[in-house]
Amino acid sequence: MTVEEFEAFYAQAAGRLTGQLYVMLGDHHEAQDVVQEAFVRGWGRRRQLDRDGRPEAWIRTVAWRLAVSRWRVRRRSADAWRRSAPPPHVEGPGPEAVALVEALRQLPLKQRRTMALHYLCDLTVEQIAVETSLSASTVKTHLSRGRAALSRQLQDPRTEEAPDA
Repeated sequence: MTVEEFEAFYAQAAGRLTGQLYVMLGDHHEAQDVVQEAFVRGWGRRRQLDRDGRPEAWIRTVAWRLAVSRWRVRRRSADAWRRSAPPPHVEGPGPEAVALVEALRQLPLKQRRTMALHYLCDLTVEQIAVETSLSASTVKTHLSRGRAALSRQLQDPRTEEAPDA
């Protein structure tokens, strides 16, 4: 099967196969996913598909087997979750954490990324420079500006001086 023949086969059969798998699976998105994956696998075997003479049946069978495999993985995962102890109760984030996240969202993306890499990932300025393809001086600038912006946004009104003092 040539590239053009495979493309024509795909255009002619993909919708029909998706409909068939939808009826078999009862989930349209799952049907679309497995049919697409089956066509991707069929692309590498297009010469053999042509010799078999039943490429649509091959795609349908592969798609069905992919769906069954996904079910098994989900079932094993669900079984494992049921066997494990329930996760311990974790309190939600406090107001300080919410305020910090909101303040970080206000930073430009490069500053936010630099701040996260430095303060959360404990990377040095040089490591950040290598990872982000920025110069060390640019990393330092982002850190400085990010700290200044966070300082302004996170000022505690209780610690500010009274206007008449």
